[in-house]
Amino acid sequence: MERTLVIIKPDAVERGLVGEIVGRLEAKGLRMLAAVLGQMPLEIAERHYEEHKGKPFFGELIEFITRSPSLVAVVEGPEGTHAVVRALMGATDPKKAAPGTIRGDLGTEMPDNLVHGSDSLQSAAREIALFFPDLP
Repeated sequence: MERTLVIIKPDAVERGLVGEIVGRLEAKGLRMLAAVLGQMPLEIAERHYEEHKGKPFFGELIEFITRSPSLVAVVEGPEGTHAVVRALMGATDPKKAAPGTIRGDLGTEMPDNLVHGSDSLQSAAREIALFFPDLP
C-alpha cells in the first residue's frame, strides 16, 4: 500500500467542504489512515513549504495556510495513490482545473485552491513525517 499526504486547506474548511472532499477520496477507494483538524502552527507551515522560501508569494502562502483550521490527513491506497490524489484535485489554479476535479468543481481562485496533495513518494514521506512523526 502507498501513503500520501492530503491537506484540506482553510478555505475548504471555512466553506464546509471537508465531507465532500473526503467523500471524493473515499469514493475512489482510498482510505483515511490518520487525520487531524486544527490550525497549522507557523513553524510547521514554514517547514512544509520550505521549497518556496524566498519566493515572492511565500508570505502570502504561510498567512493563508495558518489563517484557520485545516484537515491534514494520511491517505492510503494502491501503488500510484499520490498520482490518483493529484488527478482528483485537478490543476493548481481552480480556473484551469477540469470539471469533475475537486478544484474544477469547487474552487474559485488562487490562492484559495482547497487542497494540497504530495507530488511524489519522496514528498509524501517527508510531509507525513512532518505532520505525523509517530505514524509507523
